Amino acid sequence: MARIFRPAPTALICGISGQDGAYLAAHLLRCGYRIVGTSRNAAVCDRSGLESLGIAGQVEIESLSPTDLPGTLELLRRLRPEEVYNLSGQSSIAVSYAEPAETFSSIAAATVNLLESVRVSGIPTRVFVAGSTAMYGDNGGRPVDESTLPCPTNPYALAKAAAFAQVEQYREQYGIHACTGILANHESPLRPARFVTQKIVHAACRIAAGDPGKLVLGDLSVERDWGWAPEYVVAMRDMLQMAEPEDLVLATGVSEPLETFVDEVFARLGLDWSEHVVHDERLVRRDEARRLCTDPGRAADRIGWRAESTIRDVARMMVDARLNRAGQTLRRVA
Repeated sequence: MARIFRPAPTALICGISGQDGAYLAAHLLRCGYRIVGTSRNAAVCDRSGLESLGIAGQVEIESLSPTDLPGTLELLRRLRPEEVYNLSGQSSIAVSYAEPAETFSSIAAATVNLLESVRVSGIPTRVFVAGSTAMYGDNGGRPVDESTLPCPTNPYALAKAAAFAQVEQYREQYGIHACTGILANHESPLRPARFVTQKIVHAACRIAAGDPGKLVLGDLSVERDWGWAPEYVVAMRDMLQMAEPEDLVLATGVSEPLETFVDEVFARLGLDWSEHVVHDERLVRRDEARRLCTDPGRAADRIGWRAESTIRDVARMMVDARLNRAGQTLRRVA
């Protein structure tokens, strides 16, 4: 009997040069997808994350500005992807204060452009949009879930809340198969140096190598739900396999103070963090949510997904990756 040829499904990843984009591309390749990513300029796209995962040669890159509606529509019509993942946009809360217009445009405007392109094209593609638990602001320490009302307190969170509402509108009004993954903090060695977790890891490794400098941080008591990025991209794909689209909180369900991450990073290097970290009040944001807790129970019920790595696991894996890249030998406590 002749074997029926079925072409590999195409996944379009907007934001493929970022942490999540690279890990998602690797995961989807293992699942048998053709991967196309977008960059404002394909010729100068940052492929370092893809290269570090050994998949740069297996991914196609197309030039696309996230706010270019005609360009987005043309690309969708040409590729006709089965799945689209919108992971692009300015992703730093600190930077969002300095660049609020760019932040809103790259997140909210880009999301509505993508959804509108799907609507106009009529292509039966499924759309995943990366949301954030940051849109809930300071919830008084109560666990946030899919029914919690957004209460954004910074430009980044406001843009994410707007994108979240846009997904819901296009899903309900136009029948677009779109969903938002409401993501808690998730880290990896591919995090840019401007993020606090990577800042801590880089500084601790320098200090362990003999640098006498100090690590300057803000409030170590703020609590967040930290997970491991490679696990979260698995949930992204799983969400698009649901018969009916649904927004889900993707998190570990356990919140820890930043001090826990700092302690584990320095302990992994045989150091006492209190001897090397200094506090700077200027780094404390007035609108900082003191404690952000999550309830990811629906993700477990709907798609069978649970985060496995704890904040201490994440800290150790990030340190080990940093040392491996630097060709150093891990110093262990005797």
